Amino acid sequence: MSSIKADIANPALADEGEKNILWADRSMEVLQGIRERFSQEKPLEGVKLSACLHVTTETANLMRTLKAGGADVVLCASNPLSTKDDVAAALVEKYDIPVFAIHGEDRDSYYSHIEAAVEHAPQITMDDGADLVSTILKSYPELASQLIGSTEETTTGVIRLRAMANNNVLQFPVIAVNDARTKHMFDNRYGTGQSTIDGILRATNILLAGRQFVVAGFGWCSQGIAMRAQGMGANVTVCEVDPLRALEAHMSGFDVVPMAEAAKTGDVFVTSTGDISVIRKEHFEQMKDGAIVANSGHFNVELDLEDLAEMAVEKNQIKPNLEEYCLADGRSIFVLAEGRLVNLAAAEGHPAEVMDMSFANQALSAEYLAKAAADLEHDVYPVPREIDERIARLRLQASNVEIDRLTAKQLEYLESWQMGT
Repeated sequence: MSSIKADIANPALADEGEKNILWADRSMEVLQGIRERFSQEKPLEGVKLSACLHVTTETANLMRTLKAGGADVVLCASNPLSTKDDVAAALVEKYDIPVFAIHGEDRDSYYSHIEAAVEHAPQITMDDGADLVSTILKSYPELASQLIGSTEETTTGVIRLRAMANNNVLQFPVIAVNDARTKHMFDNRYGTGQSTIDGILRATNILLAGRQFVVAGFGWCSQGIAMRAQGMGANVTVCEVDPLRALEAHMSGFDVVPMAEAAKTGDVFVTSTGDISVIRKEHFEQMKDGAIVANSGHFNVELDLEDLAEMAVEKNQIKPNLEEYCLADGRSIFVLAEGRLVNLAAAEGHPAEVMDMSFANQALSAEYLAKAAADLEHDVYPVPREIDERIARLRLQASNVEIDRLTAKQLEYLESWQMGT
């Protein structure tokens, strides 16, 4: 048994976890190549790094890569329901990486685990939702000055971090990994789309074909959800506040209506916006008996479950990740995964192929910060274009896909202005 400090559910799950980690690694060829280079070059040698991420098989392979690069790594969970306990056990017992995460942990345990990651006194942090950074800035400001920088995995976290920068409270540079094209165009759209439908079906086993499926938002994540639900035969409605995204949804063939109207007819509702109270009391009041409500945005605040609890006269646990709220008028509304990330709480999260690109961005962004952070302001930065394109080429190579190259004549034409028509 490992002697490293950790807080996990069951060390005996380590063998099972290692098998699952290595299975995911087979589909993460880009990260494999980075890990091999890192093990030789040690670009993160001596860097203390705390990560607050979903504790999944894919995350485990990122942690292995960072450690191979010389980093002193600690991992805690970014969501109380997304931890895979076998993965946490394997990281501790097989790879000697401290983990502070237990599936289903309560709020106090969740934040105590974040504090354990803070106590590691990191020089670089990795976040999925900005909870680690916000905890440091609010409760441990003395540690902020020693931070080289941070990386952020998800839309919600980038929104929070940009707010910090705008309010002049951010004290180090942050790389918005979420905004890399090899992240949001693939992870958010294809990963969230597939895994959200997977979570809904695992929790309910309903037939989606013919049902009225309501998606709140039409960003990259919501686009993927709408696309996959439509592919399953559902009739998809989109609710949006952004006129350009609403127009895009309309011209993609989806009905676009306000949530107040969609609430009357929807069978299944999924939020993925990054905002608060997207579905609230006024909408619950209009829903039909048997409506199913889920969230695929980072935090459970997208569903106003306090409103729903006040409306309910009884709450029943039907099965794992499926709760029934019985209302006074006889209607029942069903909530999946306690309103938390349904794709991770009720399913396996994103496929390894898309997380390969996301976590390649994380690893290379950490390397970039270790080298260049001193030249950066206290702001939120995009992933350097060179890193983004390198990852895309590596992923194409791993998929045995070849592309054309510009000829010298074509390059000359694109760089000139005299030739015209």
